[in-house]
Amino acid sequence: MLVTPQQAYRAVTSRDTRFDGCFVTGVRSTGIYCRPSCPARTPKPGNVEFFPTSAAAQQAGYRACRRCLPDAVPGSPEWNLRADLAGRAMRLITDGLVEREGVPGLAARLGYSTRQLTRVLTEELGAGPLALARSHRAHTARLLIATTELNFTDIAHAAGFASLRQFNETVREVFATNPTELRTRTTRRTSPQRLPAGTLRLRLPTRLPFDATGTPDLRLTPAIEGVEWRTDAGYGRTLRLPHGYGLAELVPDDDHLVATLRLTELRDLGSAVARLRRLFDLDCDPVAVDGALGADPALTTAVAETPGVRLPGSVDGTETAVRALLGQRNPVTDARAELSRLATRLGERVPGFAEGTEALLFPTAEVIAEAAGGELPAPGERSGALRALARAIASGDLRIDEGRDGAELREELRRAGGLGHGAAEHVGMRVLGEPDTLPPLDEESRRGAARLGLPRDETALREHAKRWSPWRSYAAVHLWRAGRAERPRPEPERSTDHTPEETE
Repeated sequence: MLVTPQQAYRAVTSRDTRFDGCFVTGVRSTGIYCRPSCPARTPKPGNVEFFPTSAAAQQAGYRACRRCLPDAVPGSPEWNLRADLAGRAMRLITDGLVEREGVPGLAARLGYSTRQLTRVLTEELGAGPLALARSHRAHTARLLIATTELNFTDIAHAAGFASLRQFNETVREVFATNPTELRTRTTRRTSPQRLPAGTLRLRLPTRLPFDATGTPDLRLTPAIEGVEWRTDAGYGRTLRLPHGYGLAELVPDDDHLVATLRLTELRDLGSAVARLRRLFDLDCDPVAVDGALGADPALTTAVAETPGVRLPGSVDGTETAVRALLGQRNPVTDARAELSRLATRLGERVPGFAEGTEALLFPTAEVIAEAAGGELPAPGERSGALRALARAIASGDLRIDEGRDGAELREELRRAGGLGHGAAEHVGMRVLGEPDTLPPLDEESRRGAARLGLPRDETALREHAKRWSPWRSYAAVHLWRAGRAERPRPEPERSTDHTPEETE
């Protein structure tokens, strides 16, 4: 855990919401586990024990508190901070890899034997991969029970359970109630709304403060037409998922994002939620980030004016790598045009949110690798580099996902993918959520540095940036925002897919 037992107990006594998701508290006298901010009476120190994951608490015989719902909180920031085996495994488990490929598949992705992986996770996290995956399935099931009107058979299928019986048993063991009673209790809080068939609306909790305005802007620079779009209140995009595809729109609201999802396969719900959380860096600890960066006089004003900045994440490793490749030595406007042409020519057209509209799925590496020269938007040398990158991904020589080791991924991006140092750093930061990366800065970021009183020279700036560790990635966002603030902000683009009234 990121805290000691003494710090954890202080967080529990003060009901500090900042620690929700960082650990759970097992109460021996009641046999339940809670989030740190649970409003119930604080237990005595001798009656509690702390666990890094809900799965560990469940393994120890505790059930989830039905009052505070300890899984309905942001995830632990530890999994983005940790680049070790446990952190990489947790990111893949959250994405649903165990449900798709089993524990042997997870071990193979990480380069370990099943036995060694189980031993390490049990020692580090208090539970093995099967127990961690089971806990994740229970979380997805509770989310669907509380926020949708799906029948329990469909929920069991969507959450990754092998059978309705397994679903019922897990809900009873984890929540000490049956699915029907759990729906009755939780829907009083969530009040599911009637939506068009195949559409779900979920709450994605985040820690505060949250830069709700700047985070979508960062995602839309550059925007790929048809693949992502700006709405009046938020951000939308298509998602290529393990069993199908989806469309998502996200709107900030208090301490969460409201996510409207349409999926062709309900089995992809867990993966879709995990990827959207990474896309908006919702599991970040903004208080720790702002506290460290705000201590530098050069960033004090920037942090005070824009608290809670987030890193731009990724939902598709291929898309992120192509973005970085076409963005090398290429103005943002040109990169946006090339990315949009690539998606228009090679992307798969899918129905949009509104009837009669279309959106685009970003093309796969296989499609890009097999495309004729005239179908690729980048001229000459960049066209060859784009095809070489796609071939490396399609052949398996280059694998870009959240379970990779950062140093190994960046080396493979340079060697097999043809990306330069700065582009490889950028991909690593987005895909893995690395908090302490400072990629080579573009002109906009250097302008922002000068505006904040920092040196424009990159060597001098990197020397100064050492004091920002371990949050240099977030400092880079502040530099980018400061540079962009000097330019007039473009008018928001309305989504061509639907109007707000059509999603209500």
